[in-house]
Amino acid sequence: MRDYILLYVNGREQRISAAQAFQPASDYLRLDLGQCGTKVVCAEGDCGACSVMVGRLATEAGLEPGNELTYVPINSCIQYLYQLDCTHLITVEGLKFDGQLNPVQQSMVDSNGAQCGYCTPGFVVAMCGLANDLQSQQQCQGKTCYPSEKQVKDSLTGNLCRCTGYEAIINAGMAVDLGRYKSFSELYPDKEMVANFKAHAQNELMLKLGGRTAFNPTSLSSACKFLNEQEKVVIVSGGTDVSVNMNKRDLVPANVMSTAALPGLSELKVLDESGRKVLSVGAKVTLRQLENLMKDLVPEFHKILWVYGSPQIRHAGTLAGNIANGSPIADSTPFLFLMEAEIEVTGCGGVRKIPMAEFYKGYKQLSLHKDELITRILLPLPHANELVKLYKISRRQHLDISAFTAAIRISLKGNIIERAFVVFGGVGPVVMRCAAVEAALLGTTHELVTYEAAGKIAKEVITPITDVRGSRDFRLALAENILSKFYFETASNEREFACR
Repeated sequence: MRDYILLYVNGREQRISAAQAFQPASDYLRLDLGQCGTKVVCAEGDCGACSVMVGRLATEAGLEPGNELTYVPINSCIQYLYQLDCTHLITVEGLKFDGQLNPVQQSMVDSNGAQCGYCTPGFVVAMCGLANDLQSQQQCQGKTCYPSEKQVKDSLTGNLCRCTGYEAIINAGMAVDLGRYKSFSELYPDKEMVANFKAHAQNELMLKLGGRTAFNPTSLSSACKFLNEQEKVVIVSGGTDVSVNMNKRDLVPANVMSTAALPGLSELKVLDESGRKVLSVGAKVTLRQLENLMKDLVPEFHKILWVYGSPQIRHAGTLAGNIANGSPIADSTPFLFLMEAEIEVTGCGGVRKIPMAEFYKGYKQLSLHKDELITRILLPLPHANELVKLYKISRRQHLDISAFTAAIRISLKGNIIERAFVVFGGVGPVVMRCAAVEAALLGTTHELVTYEAAGKIAKEVITPITDVRGSRDFRLALAENILSKFYFETASNEREFACR
């Protein structure tokens, strides 16, 4: 059992005691190490000014075994130090090439990409992450090439500029010659770090400070035992929601358990179960990893994951964490209800599977025993002949919490609806399947009048509230109209023209 965190910052080893461990990485970098290029504005993962690169062992990142560290950008304001054991952080100060500005930094200077300058380090880190990704994909090694406008914009969706000067920043990103860019593994040879991480990863981490405990188990049996023996344990996976509550809502959990060191939870593969393709998603699989797989596998779900949050959020957050958070406006859960997914949980008594429809007992109330945690999600994939549409309604496309979500899945026999699944989020204390709407659709024809009638039933069976994201009447109108929208998006051109 270890009582210190092993962390590297810009290639230098740091051993962090319990006295320092219960703070966000951004505070440690700024206050303890004096790396003040990492800025803090929102402290909730919205603005990206605190962005840093984090490098993990490939096996811990869910990739094929190898010695190199895998780097992704994260928001350091909502990553607490006990989550970052055995990782390498690179701040904006550590991005220089031999003491000189790297091509991304120089391009920001040449393109006048900095205005007040406060957000600039975060933009530079995010663009360096893009450059490193393109290098690792061997798209630009040894030749002149530049990122596309879309690639730059996608990589910067998690970075906000209060001066609103995005054009110059985007131009700076597009002007970077990636053939001249050095990868993070070139900047920081990782042989020593990898060996140190592997040696330390064999021992569990236990930190105690003033009645607070942080525990990083290295086995599921140890994790379940800790959950069973301690009171009110907060399980941290990506921490993208829990950490916001710590920063902004005075959450001070007495016991925190991180899943970062647990083995066997990084699986992401398609299984064949009785002729049906089922995606197995380990509890440590990040939303970004899932998003990349879904691009060709289920484009509708890929679209939802793409607008889920910033790249920094998606590189940290997990599907398991989104499920366990239990929000009725979670972006991922409607699709899980729609496809009748199962949640695999592990406790002291072994493994069991809970149907998604039975996982929530009420608002943020889960069907988990005290000693259980989510270890895997089993997600059946749509058949090729099924019509599936997913919807997220929010004020902004990116970086916004949903006001309303919906998922609709229809099977047709000819023009007759043979099977129907309708799921709404943001209309009650939990995500709900609308049995009355499904019953109204079954056996009817796939035409506009059918969905208009079903929409009127939807208004009668949901109980939305009014809050800062939308009024009750707004959500009622969305539930009614989303069914007609589904029809127009799935009807053939001839049917659509006839209905108009």
